Amino acid sequence: MQVGIVGKPSSGKSTFFSSATLIDVGIAAYPFTTIEPNKGIGFVRVEDAGKFFGVTSNPKHGFLIKNKNNDPIRYVPIELIDVAGLVPGASEGKGLGNKFLNDLSQADALIHVVDASGSTDAEGKIVPEGSHDPIEDIKFLENEIELWFLKIIENNWTKFSRVPEKDFSKKVQLMAQSLSGIKILAHHIEKAIRQLKIEEKSLQEWTSEEKKEFAHYCRTISKPIIIAANKCDLPSGEKNVKKMKETFPTLTIIPCSAASELALKKATKQNILKYYAGENDFEIIGEINDKQKTGLETIKKNVLEKFGGTGVQNCLDHTIFNVLEYFPVFPGGTKGLADKDGNILPDCFLLPPKSTALDFAYTLHTDMGDGFIRAIDVKTKQIIGKEHPLKKGDVIEIIFNKK
Repeated sequence: MQVGIVGKPSSGKSTFFSSATLIDVGIAAYPFTTIEPNKGIGFVRVEDAGKFFGVTSNPKHGFLIKNKNNDPIRYVPIELIDVAGLVPGASEGKGLGNKFLNDLSQADALIHVVDASGSTDAEGKIVPEGSHDPIEDIKFLENEIELWFLKIIENNWTKFSRVPEKDFSKKVQLMAQSLSGIKILAHHIEKAIRQLKIEEKSLQEWTSEEKKEFAHYCRTISKPIIIAANKCDLPSGEKNVKKMKETFPTLTIIPCSAASELALKKATKQNILKYYAGENDFEIIGEINDKQKTGLETIKKNVLEKFGGTGVQNCLDHTIFNVLEYFPVFPGGTKGLADKDGNILPDCFLLPPKSTALDFAYTLHTDMGDGFIRAIDVKTKQIIGKEHPLKKGDVIEIIFNKK
């Protein structure tokens, strides 16, 4: 699973990525600071399964904290990719368009970082704050990605149109083979065609408009987008966030201040603060000067208190759990929750919707899937079969034939 961080140049895209991963990347107030894609690990929050058993987990990947209510919150790693900025005309190769789009090919969802303050124009050049309409940025990015999809679809159309008219499943499979390079899968294609209500129509009869609509549905299904309304703390930012929500009522738009998140994370790394991603407060634990104190007070008042957080963590959590609908499952055993090294519930896996016990077995190891006998729900001690649907927070033991 991979989440793409996208946006026009200088929108705060790389700052968002850096604040989520604490990887130093090129950040500057001019276009195309990012040339090669930056890949890193961000984290999403889940309730730790250790709470159910009254134990403290020892994550092998990620980390565990106790929130204000003393509940254990586990931060589970996910892959993020920050790509070169997109400008109008990217689908025709303008700017770094072709490279940008190719770098996004394997992403499962996209977080579009928009300069909500309107202080950069369509190509990422600095302009007076509030003089550019961020609504135009939302429109053009979706349009460019869909034009990119359409171009790939049209390039393969001759191959598609050879399929017998009535053979729907064969048509879907052939399309999936040709479009897998941008991670459009068979179930995406089938859903898109059914939404268009043209299942019985031969490909030769599809109109140009139907191809465009097909590209649109393929994009919304295979690469859903949420909006990180960045720079929301600037004077024009809050007003524009409200305007964006009114203009795009079906889009998820999350107020965001990536620069604030990055400042808080860096201060925490330097042992100046105690702050955890997604929290709406922090604790000063080190020595700070007057300038630092003023800066932190500004972040607290204008971002954390006003918006309930910086928005960066909310974007990641919403993308994984609400948009992609993944859910956490923990490997465990009825005879103990610790691994051979004594680590309690060391692993947590994020599974796609409708995952079964057999899917989980294959996630753990191919041999466990191939040799699957049964599984055990460790919380209830019930035996479950391979087709049993799993749910959020399950702790599962797999019994299998070892080769």
